[in-house]
Amino acid sequence: MTLRQFLDDAEHPDRSLVVINRTAPDPVQQMLEGIFDGQSVDVDELELPEGEDDQVLVVEGDDVIASSPLRDLQNSILFVNSDLFITGTRGIEEIELPSALRGLDEIPFYLQGYPESNSEKLLLILISRYIERTAWEEGAGTLRTSFQNLGRIEDELGTNEVYTRVDQTDVDVHVYGTPGWEPSPEMDITIHAGYGQDFRESWFVVFSPPDRSDSHTALLALEEDPNEWVGFWTFRKSMIDRLNGYIERRL
Repeated sequence: MTLRQFLDDAEHPDRSLVVINRTAPDPVQQMLEGIFDGQSVDVDELELPEGEDDQVLVVEGDDVIASSPLRDLQNSILFVNSDLFITGTRGIEEIELPSALRGLDEIPFYLQGYPESNSEKLLLILISRYIERTAWEEGAGTLRTSFQNLGRIEDELGTNEVYTRVDQTDVDVHVYGTPGWEPSPEMDITIHAGYGQDFRESWFVVFSPPDRSDSHTALLALEEDPNEWVGFWTFRKSMIDRLNGYIERRL
């Protein structure tokens, strides 16, 4: 078994986004469509006489799975860039994940990083920070995160701040990647360094909370070609337990 098996085991639901009664300017709609351009998630518009203005629905067949005000997506992803997370300008306590994005769980996303794209990886960066915030708020449980190169923890101010704050809780933090960083003596973070494929080509953030909580959350992405990724996020406990177990045993 490899990490790729977890991609194959995702549920791959057929879901789309529908913007209801849009009053926001056309560029906002274009930005939303751009985030999902080339993905398996269609973005449509619809006018409903009895619907609220500027709502984003997640639709699967005839069912509405989730909804969010369009402004929530503007504030969380459309009007931001990855530098806000990398530099720490947007702190961990400010991270919000709209229900309309939560509702896209277990859908595979195909992404390119900079310089091919300035925005495609932003979605997975937001999900990663959301999982880290969840761990920080819970204050206990286990967080496992892959960085490809552990040096990123030191090089990215925002990432360093996040993991310093999570380390100040009772969360058991494990980080994975090729060598390049050592935690300071006062930190309790456990490093797992290596040069195998899972260390070099995986991007995961997996949070397993204490038994009293149901806030299981995980992201997994694999680099298929240089700077090209396929990944998904999930809230399914059975999937997260298996993923956590694989990482604990194999890496």
